[in-house]
Amino acid sequence: MAVPSETQFNQETSRREFLKSASLAGFGALAAGSLFTDTVLSAGVQKKTAPEHLKLSLAAYSFNRDLQKYWPTPRKRKTPATMDIMDFVRYCGELKLDGCELTSYYFPNPVSEDYLKETKDLVGSLGLEVSGTAIGNDFCLPKGDARDAQLEMTRKWIDYAAILGAPVIRIFAGRVPKGGNEAEAIKMCQEGINESLKYAEQKGVSLALENHGGITSTPEQMMRIIDGINKSPNFGVNFDSGNFRTEHPYADLEKIAPLAINAQIKVEMGARGEEKPADIPRIVKILKDANYKNFIVLEYEADEPPKEAIPGYIKQLRKLI
Repeated sequence: MAVPSETQFNQETSRREFLKSASLAGFGALAAGSLFTDTVLSAGVQKKTAPEHLKLSLAAYSFNRDLQKYWPTPRKRKTPATMDIMDFVRYCGELKLDGCELTSYYFPNPVSEDYLKETKDLVGSLGLEVSGTAIGNDFCLPKGDARDAQLEMTRKWIDYAAILGAPVIRIFAGRVPKGGNEAEAIKMCQEGINESLKYAEQKGVSLALENHGGITSTPEQMMRIIDGINKSPNFGVNFDSGNFRTEHPYADLEKIAPLAINAQIKVEMGARGEEKPADIPRIVKILKDANYKNFIVLEYEADEPPKEAIPGYIKQLRKLI
């Protein structure tokens, strides 16, 4: 496995030194209820070996154009939604996937425990697992009602993830508030993650921070945030293959891969309007070289209609994993 150098990571703090060692030893991987089968070190690091077979999942966000969005705020649609979250689960069953990523956006708001259990039962009846869920949080907001609402929503979805049997929640950092600066935003983000992480640990759910632009646009920015996150086996990175708009995106993906506890594969890379087909075999190899051992989640966002394009990409990923 290629280990990022100290210069690449700019590891000037003890937390970054820890993460350097995490890259060497291998970052903790998820198991049922976020418990590890190997011995877990106090810092949340375990020795990793490459699995014989990676599991394959599909993100509900792949059907964003077809689903009604309810979380964190409802989306106004020009045309009626043609699917709901149950339809998505059935589609994953038709594809004979190993799992499905149940993006929070498309659940009713409010959502009942009965609905969550019904969804979980449908997933199981189709021979699937819930590979995870995802929320659209913003932890960079200053203290006040808006920030409290974000933290409350995160706690709700930690509870909902536990009911669904989702081992991991994809989280965002957030955006620099108007009139603020990146240093302040990072501090608020760190505080939000740490507060939420403490609750997630109690529920047996892990939080995975995505490289999602803004203050997570580069691996170096990701590391600055991670510097201030409490050491925990319930925290890691959500590796999104399409979100680095940097000069060397594949090299930057290699830097975060050792910390990945969830991995979303996109079929295109590049700035908006300049997307090019992604080198999917190269992306999968980056994850394998880092001994990644959790779900590979296809998150389809290209122009071709999802139901026309997704089966082909699933076939390709099956061969690669």
